[in-house]
Amino acid sequence: MSVARRAVFIDRDGTISEEVGYVNHVSRYRVFPFAAGAVRALHESGWLAILVTNQAGVARGYFAEDLIGQVHTRLADELWRDGARLDAVYYCPHHPSVGDAPYRLDCDCRKPKPGLIHGAAREFQLDLARSWMVGDRYSDVELARNAGVRSAFVLTGYGRGELEYQSHAWKHQPDLVAENLFEAVRKIVEESDE
Repeated sequence: MSVARRAVFIDRDGTISEEVGYVNHVSRYRVFPFAAGAVRALHESGWLAILVTNQAGVARGYFAEDLIGQVHTRLADELWRDGARLDAVYYCPHHPSVGDAPYRLDCDCRKPKPGLIHGAAREFQLDLARSWMVGDRYSDVELARNAGVRSAFVLTGYGRGELEYQSHAWKHQPDLVAENLFEAVRKIVEESDE
């Protein structure tokens, strides 16, 4: 009998790469220098590394959906150069109230709804109770709770400001807070080894 695997779900903008607002051209996309080390550390410890991201700029008409693929190819190339790779990438191009069909949609994949994580869990036969979500927004904490995974909140991107100015009003607190993705991965791996 096979044992279900565990994964760390990683937000894109502000977590594995710089937060620059809507990435409406591939030249604006910048991967954090610690990203490859974090992904390598996950694989070395037997975890899957899966990207989950909202990309409502498509619904808003800021860029075409194929740009998302170009950006993710750039991310994959930069990680690969540093000896790392993501196991999968899931994104939501929808918005519930902006844009035209098929992108104007109240879907189950727009974070903090759990559709992206649930889809990955089916595809990879994941044990969600032993998995984590890492992100720089409170919506990532809510996503973790909605999907049945634990949450790590990072201070890159919007993280530091959200934690300092908004966390008093959060309905749920993250399971851990870390300076960045690399530190979050280190803490997750250490905790799972205890």
